[in-house]
Amino acid sequence: MDAALTRMTAADLAGSIAAGDVSAAEVTQAHLDRIALTDPVLHAFLHVAPDRALAAARAVDAKRAAGEPLGPLAGVPLALKDVLTTRDMPTTCGSRILDGWVPPYDATITARLRRAGVVILGKTNMDEFAMGSSTENSAFGPSRNPWDTGRVPGGSSGGSSVAVTAHQVPLGIGTDTWWPSPPPLIRPGRWRAPCWTQRSCTRSCPGTIRSTPLRSTPPCRPWSRQPGIPT
Repeated sequence: MDAALTRMTAADLAGSIAAGDVSAAEVTQAHLDRIALTDPVLHAFLHVAPDRALAAARAVDAKRAAGEPLGPLAGVPLALKDVLTTRDMPTTCGSRILDGWVPPYDATITARLRRAGVVILGKTNMDEFAMGSSTENSAFGPSRNPWDTGRVPGGSSGGSSVAVTAHQVPLGIGTDTWWPSPPPLIRPGRWRAPCWTQRSCTRSCPGTIRSTPLRSTPPCRPWSRQPGIPT
């Protein structure tokens, strides 16, 4: 695993891929390796699709090699909340009721991400049917806060929040049913959740609510300081 790739921002990764400094397949593999290393503890993902992700990444590399124009985030890995339908991956909404269901269609946001060349690595954990604010109410078990695995990551989009904060992906998608992210953010002394934007996550710092542009992402605390999580 190339750890340096998993510490880069989405904007920097996209620029490096477009310039040919690194391939989208290399970036994708580095993040898949990071997921394999950390997710047994964090449980950010309900489903990971390495073969499909690498195929999508290689398609981006082929377009670049052919001189075709790339989207601004082409080749950048992303974690998709499991409330959003995917025609080639299960969509459970965090519920056993939908366990194993593979939709016959993509959600609009899923389809647009694919057209833009964004590489979807998998589906992230969430409170069942998005009814919760801690991601403890998933039928498949809770996600763990990377800052302190004994605490919750917020919700209902906690899986995506954890995936971004743990350097499993540089981007994650969550949804807002009834303010899923602010509860832990406005109570950082109790939960100390990772900060995230409600439309798409980029790496940022705990205890702050901000809409973070891709080009000015504040630094995370060094990963080596996080208790209980392998480096």
